[in-house]
Formats: sequence, C-alpha cells, structure tokens
Amino acid sequence: IKRIVSDLDMDINVHIMNTVREDDGLALSSRNAYLTPEEREKAPIVYQALCAAREVYESRFARGMEDIDAADLLEVVEGALETEPLVTEVQYVAIDDLETMKPLEKVGNEGCIVSLACKLGSVRLIDNIILK
Repeated sequence: IKRIVSDLDMDINVHIMNTVREDDGLALSSRNAYLTPEEREKAPIVYQALCAAREVYESRFARGMEDIDAADLLEVVEGALETEPLVTEVQYVAIDDLETMKPLEKVGNEGCIVSLACKLGSVRLIDNIILK
C-alpha cells in the first residue's frame, strides 16, 4: 500500500498498526465466529506460532548473529502449528521483505514480515507479525 501511494504520488499518509487481538492473542476477525468452542480454545496456536518465530529472531540477534535463514523461521512456525491436531492444513507460511513483500532467503536486522494461513478445523485463519 505504501508503495502504491508513493508511486502514484498520492497525498495520503499510511500508518502501519498492530493487529487487534483477543486477550489470548487470536487476531480479531469475523471468521472467528465460525470456530467451534473447541477450535476457538485452540486457535491461539496461530499467534503462538508467529511469536515462536519472533523469539528465534530476537534471540539470534541478541547473540550477535548478522542474519537468520528465513527457512529457520519458517520451520519454527510450521513446527508450532503442527503441534495442534486441530490445524488441519497449513496453506502457507511466508517470510517476506517489509517493503517489497518479496520472499526472503536471509533476514537481517532490517526485519521481515512473517505471515501465514492455515485451517483450524474447516475455518481458514490468517495472521502476520512484523519482526524488527
């Protein structure tokens, strides 16, 4: 969106905001109404998986590493999702550049966006987190 605004020289300010979440971390969405009570109870695994990637990212930079393989972050997210049997399908996990949204092989201190889509039961949930 920022790129479109810039390319078209639009007099618009774009502000990136944090995702609004339930107390347990689940992103607010109209899709949540389709979750069964059991699925709703397990749905925070989506945000927990993203937070696991954030922990890896932050811990590696705290240890002085210059970059992280995007595949390592991908593996952490997918691994966390696989711990929940109600996650019936992981449709995608992406580690992308914050400006271009192109897939990254390495993540440096400029950060990235980690996004995912999965099915919890029959409900498709999407979420993302910015790592900086």
